[in-house]
Amino acid sequence: MKLDLRVSQLENGLRVVTSATPAVASVAIGVWVAVGGRHEASRLSGISHFIEHLLFKGTTTRSAREISQAIEGRGGYFNAFTQEESTCYYAHVAAAHAADVLDILTDMYRCPRFAPADIAKERGVIVEEIQMYHDQPQQLVQEMLGGLLWPDHPLGRPLAGRPATVQRLQRADFLAYKHRYYQPAATLVVLAGQVEHAQAVAQVRQRLGRLRPQRAPACRPVTARTPQRDAIVRGKEIEQAHLALGLRLFGRHDPRRFALKLLSTVLGENMSSRLFQIIRERHGLAYSIHTSVDLFRDTGVLAISAGVDGDNLRRALELTVREIARLRAQPVSAAELRRARDYVIGQLLLGLENTSARMMWAADNILNYGRFIQPAEIMKRFRRVTAHDVQTLAGDLFDPRRLSLALVAPEAGKAEEKLLRECARKLG
Repeated sequence: MKLDLRVSQLENGLRVVTSATPAVASVAIGVWVAVGGRHEASRLSGISHFIEHLLFKGTTTRSAREISQAIEGRGGYFNAFTQEESTCYYAHVAAAHAADVLDILTDMYRCPRFAPADIAKERGVIVEEIQMYHDQPQQLVQEMLGGLLWPDHPLGRPLAGRPATVQRLQRADFLAYKHRYYQPAATLVVLAGQVEHAQAVAQVRQRLGRLRPQRAPACRPVTARTPQRDAIVRGKEIEQAHLALGLRLFGRHDPRRFALKLLSTVLGENMSSRLFQIIRERHGLAYSIHTSVDLFRDTGVLAISAGVDGDNLRRALELTVREIARLRAQPVSAAELRRARDYVIGQLLLGLENTSARMMWAADNILNYGRFIQPAEIMKRFRRVTAHDVQTLAGDLFDPRRLSLALVAPEAGKAEEKLLRECARKLG
């Protein structure tokens, strides 16, 4: 598979990216800004996510209802999301309506009204959203894990902020933050589907080409001196204990990321993985156990998450640590490595079959790597990974000094915290 990917930079630094697929009847459009949770000062925690909400509340020329009717009334779909390092506003529409929808998205980007009444209403909505996450132990434990991996750092704070910080944010804060970070050099407009590159560039230049060039400030880095904490336990009236084990890693540019993805797949990313087969299938200790990888510019995490009955917690942890130790002690078999590689490559190809996914892929390429990376190059890198590479990486990563453990449980006290630290020591 080779994607038709093109990028042009306007005079003010804003980049226009296209991924053309003439055979489809739709266009996915994304307006991306390289700003997210890790750019926030402590007192502004949650402001990137709050601004994401507010851009849907209307512009100086359109009401919130007019925005939604103009897109959904044409059979389209639109939404947004905030991440640690970027924010995206996107829509998926029939190609005939692409120019009109691009006009709406760029209007939202340029001219949000930030009306005081909208701020007041949305503040309540976001506080309710935060409380909803806190009522979900699988979400809460991930938030707790982030606080252990990057304490006193923006990456360790929840993206939605905390009720106290959200309540303090004022209109002047939103105006100043948007002016500081929503800069042309930090912005991508990405179109995928039935799109012609030169036409897309002309349309974006007409709408955003007059913005003044200005470079957004850099975010606070994570270094070897950035502290990390080992364990936290929180009690909650729930039926299961929810565990998140995290290993702090390198960033997205490290060449070992390909071996890391295969290691994570072998360990716990699907139903064929070791942890799923042993913890759930063989011993019946959990309904769900899985691993995931998140890589940022200069740091990352390999996380193992599970929900288990409190009586099964010790056994589940012991078996998890045993499988980690086995990855360090023995190379994975040729068959197991092949299955993991085929799974990762298959998921990659399946994920690029629709225009929205291709829009996301193109944006990730330019925003995070500064160039287009064709799927064939990614597949080639995965095929080069050997069992020795995976074992060596496991030996480097599975170190108690990299490990943090978070637990939300019906009964949480010193005994549970001691258990977590015992497992961390066994990892060494």
